[in-house]
Amino acid sequence: MNRNIILMVTLLFVLSISLTSCAPQTVETQAPQPQATQPVITEAPATTEETVMGEEKTAIIGFTASQTGKLNVESIRQINGLNLWMKQVNDSGGIKLADGSIVKFEAKYYDDESNKDRVQELYTRLATEDKADFMISPYSSGLADAAAVIAEQYEKIMITTGAASDSTYMKGYTLVYQAYTPASKYLTGALDLLMSTDPNAKKIAIVHENDKFSTDVSTALDEYAKSKGYEVVLFEGYDSGATDFAPFINKIQDAAPDAIMGGGHFQDGSTFAKQLFEKKTPVKFVALLVAPPEPSFAELGDAAIGIIGPSQWEPQAKFTAEAAQAAGLEWYGPTGEEFISAYMNAFNEEPSYHAAGGYIAGLLLQKAIEKAGALDTQSVAAALDSLDLLTFFGHLKFDTTPEAHGLQIGHSMIYIQWVSKDGNLVKEVVWPTEGATMPVIYPLR
Repeated sequence: MNRNIILMVTLLFVLSISLTSCAPQTVETQAPQPQATQPVITEAPATTEETVMGEEKTAIIGFTASQTGKLNVESIRQINGLNLWMKQVNDSGGIKLADGSIVKFEAKYYDDESNKDRVQELYTRLATEDKADFMISPYSSGLADAAAVIAEQYEKIMITTGAASDSTYMKGYTLVYQAYTPASKYLTGALDLLMSTDPNAKKIAIVHENDKFSTDVSTALDEYAKSKGYEVVLFEGYDSGATDFAPFINKIQDAAPDAIMGGGHFQDGSTFAKQLFEKKTPVKFVALLVAPPEPSFAELGDAAIGIIGPSQWEPQAKFTAEAAQAAGLEWYGPTGEEFISAYMNAFNEEPSYHAAGGYIAGLLLQKAIEKAGALDTQSVAAALDSLDLLTFFGHLKFDTTPEAHGLQIGHSMIYIQWVSKDGNLVKEVVWPTEGATMPVIYPLR
């Protein structure tokens, strides 16, 4: 075969291959074989403990504090207690959730200046701009009531502390929970103490601050006293911020009661007690709200001696794990001694019940989150509904009925009286008898 023929055959072969490659391919009818490529994931893989270990979440706790204004003494101590709890939780590594992640807490707060209008403005900001996950109430029933509206509106759980009025919990709220004994029971125990001490004492004067908390307490006391056969010879209110109680003391002296009860908050209560002493008002028994349990009440000197005050908690209170077991309750949190030691180390002062109340608000939230294993509102609310605990603060349990949801039904008041011991003024528990550290001083003068 000559050279030209060979070239021609070669060209025809190449052309044949080229035409074949451009022709349409035959579609196979058999099922395609599995590909050795990574499959497409249509669902998130189950989270393993290894993938979340070390993963940290931050939950924002929003609140206001009266760093200025007439409520600043009690409010600052309340926030001291809350901040102590928060620091302890964060320093210990946070709370482990059901998915293995860890939650720690960050505070976002503002000065409400003891002003109700400012409270609503600031809690709205906390809910909408600061994206608070949970809320703690401001100090005082009036301010807490204003904040509760906002918490419920924006579906935020709020633990109220430093706030005792019953009426907040009669409004159909589902996410507001009370740490304190309700106002309706704040001074009724003082009347029980008087009844037990002197069955012949029958005349009572009630003088109170014209604010929501003090009015609720005094109204409940008035009803309770009358139901027990007492004569309420005076029932009057005074404006918040009052400093001159002479007109009321004159009326008290004219009515000649066996006992004086009422008061309001720290500043007015301290001034009232001081002026009663200065005017040598003849009375056998004085029980006032808020001011007497504060350690700084001792600065009144002799005017403090014999004054009785209802307290949500006192350092002398002996709630223990053993007491919880005997009562069939779960014990939770630090002992009273541990709380007192930590607070004194942090703030160099003895904690008042306002400080303990701030701490316990955080502790309640901690227990609920641990029980829920999550941070979502409904899970934590369900956990709060189910709590029935004994803590260093006492028994804690919430009403879960639609009529009074979140009202505190576990906690009870104790009553202290100032006495002089070895030249020093100290508080002693005088009621109830099972918790008393000494008999009540009676009559006062």
